[in-house]
Amino acid sequence: MIWILVLTIGLLAGTIGGVVGFGGSTILLPVLVIAFGPKAAVPIMGVAALLANFARILVWWKAIDWRAVAVYSATGMPAVALGARTFLTLDARLIEALIGVSMLAMIPVRRWLLARQFKIGLGGLAVAGAGIGFLTGMIANTGPVNTPFFLAYGLTRGPFIATEAGGSLSLYAVKSTIFERFGALPHDMIVNGVIVGAAMMCGAWLAKRIVEHMEIARFNAAIDVMMLLSGLAMLWGALL
Repeated sequence: MIWILVLTIGLLAGTIGGVVGFGGSTILLPVLVIAFGPKAAVPIMGVAALLANFARILVWWKAIDWRAVAVYSATGMPAVALGARTFLTLDARLIEALIGVSMLAMIPVRRWLLARQFKIGLGGLAVAGAGIGFLTGMIANTGPVNTPFFLAYGLTRGPFIATEAGGSLSLYAVKSTIFERFGALPHDMIVNGVIVGAAMMCGAWLAKRIVEHMEIARFNAAIDVMMLLSGLAMLWGALL
């Protein structure tokens, strides 16, 4: 019975995450905690997120900006390893609380920058990759954090979803490798993560049909809603 709930929510999370480019972990992680416990939930979510991002790349293959992915990943991947080591010395709940507050503040800031057509180039993505890579090594979900940077680079809808997924995939791959090397990702968690990830991958295909018929204004509104929910979820998690 619990697997029916997990896979159903996984499909929903994969669809919503496939529409706005993030948010799947926010929706699915609490269910995984209930089903598998808090210690297993994060590694399982990590494997599932890998598959979900891979699916978004496949779905939007022709729309991906590979230069942006390469620049973002080049600085982000080594920063993930550094963040994972720093995680051992810092309070992860404090970090999540700070990021949650920042995300809530970013909603009006992003709208203000959007109205003024604020843009960044590849150099800005390289700086963002380093900072977000460092955070990715420490907390479970940084998808909402990197969203404003990819949008400011000039991407939207399909190109944004695909390119953000490509950058996130490289960072989560490094993080999962570190988990595995330190014995925090045993084979049973990998299997569970693959099963959950398969449901999220199906959601990515459903999401494409939605995005293709979505106006830019509605797409931006959906991103703001998910940033609000993700920020509140991070604050709630930090307070528990």
